[in-house]
Amino acid sequence: MTPRGPVQTSSRTAEPWTPPQGADIEMVRVGSHWDAVRAPVAIGERALELLGGTTGAVIADYAQMYWLIVAGSAQYWRRIPQVQTLGAAPTSYIGVPPIGHTAGPVLHWRVPPGPDRYLTDSPLLRGALAQAVAAELGPDREVGR
Repeated sequence: MTPRGPVQTSSRTAEPWTPPQGADIEMVRVGSHWDAVRAPVAIGERALELLGGTTGAVIADYAQMYWLIVAGSAQYWRRIPQVQTLGAAPTSYIGVPPIGHTAGPVLHWRVPPGPDRYLTDSPLLRGALAQAVAAELGPDREVGR
């Protein structure tokens, strides 16, 4: 039996999950509501520019940026240098800031979620990150085109 890919690769509309409403960061199990893609800030900022208004919500701190993607889709990503996908297996957790935390350098929403901005389209994100890695590290470092 061949593994099937996710039926849906993006959802820009709100899902049942919502970020913490209080003042504390919440550890959320990746794969339960969404998968995540992590990249260093320099690469992430370039990718964010390339994505423009097509990006979904993005969590950031002083060193890393995390995009939320459809649960189950991380397992289908091809490797990109400096970029890591986080899915349900192995079990991973990421810190999620309260909805009101929108400034860093501590954990914050670089792009806060909203009714039309929740998950990022996986193929669009992968393309933007691949271009960002090529720009930052040179075209010979890009993998999987």
